[in-house]
Amino acid sequence: MKRICVFCGSSPGARPEYVAAARQLGQLLAARNIGLVYGGGRVGLMGKLAEAVLEKNGEVIGVIPKALADKEVAFTRLADLRIVNSMHERKALMADLADGFIALPGGLGTIEEFFEVLTWAQLGIHHKPCGLLNVGHYYTQLLEFLAHTAQERFVETETLATILVDDDPDTLLQKFERYQPPKIDKVSWALGLNET
Repeated sequence: MKRICVFCGSSPGARPEYVAAARQLGQLLAARNIGLVYGGGRVGLMGKLAEAVLEKNGEVIGVIPKALADKEVAFTRLADLRIVNSMHERKALMADLADGFIALPGGLGTIEEFFEVLTWAQLGIHHKPCGLLNVGHYYTQLLEFLAHTAQERFVETETLATILVDDDPDTLLQKFERYQPPKIDKVSWALGLNET
């Protein structure tokens, strides 16, 4: 695994453990010689994550839309800061550069980005691992809702099983190293052809 894309908040959040987890994840990525791809910001968890990787001489690629860079939130000290024209371009480039995806705590953007790459995995557009770093049980209620979507037969149980979850960054990265993508036939599932 050469690079992991991390989605996370442009705010530090309400709890100090969010910042601590972002820093720990950054340090672990650098120690494992795994590059960071992220949203290119210098604020919030995004900035703390990137700083932690840089402190350990790791690779950081930031990808930020021009509109946000112009508002002076770009991490301009990055050796590889890519400025794109839109959020769509940002997400496509981040996905192309990464071999896996992790969501730290974050807001609507973080959740939307994670669900987009998870949807792409479900559709077979990519076969890269997708994980949630469930710091302080931040994603527990979201995971409960996802279980509900499976109970109501809008999401395959197999798709939910592909989401790697842990509250410890090191353990989550170990799960990424062991990840084997499942074979999910979304069309057959939706038509009920997989039922016996």
